[in-house]
Amino acid sequence: MPHNLSDSSIRLREMIEKAIEDHKITRDEYDKILNIATEDGFIDAHEQALLNELQQMIEDKVVRFVI
Repeated sequence: MPHNLSDSSIRLREMIEKAIEDHKITRDEYDKILNIATEDGFIDAHEQALLNELQQMIEDKVVRFVI
């Protein structure tokens, strides 16, 4: 893993990978992902790519929202 990744990028990756593995995400998990991405007041390119990847998987129904 590149050394220039922020702590939030690493935590974001972990949460998104869990959603991908489970093929599901709760609203609470999604909110936590957004909070991690924005906690430092800036969404870097790596974080944006992760968010885009998750959003695409939700749109393609690879990852589904669950209650």
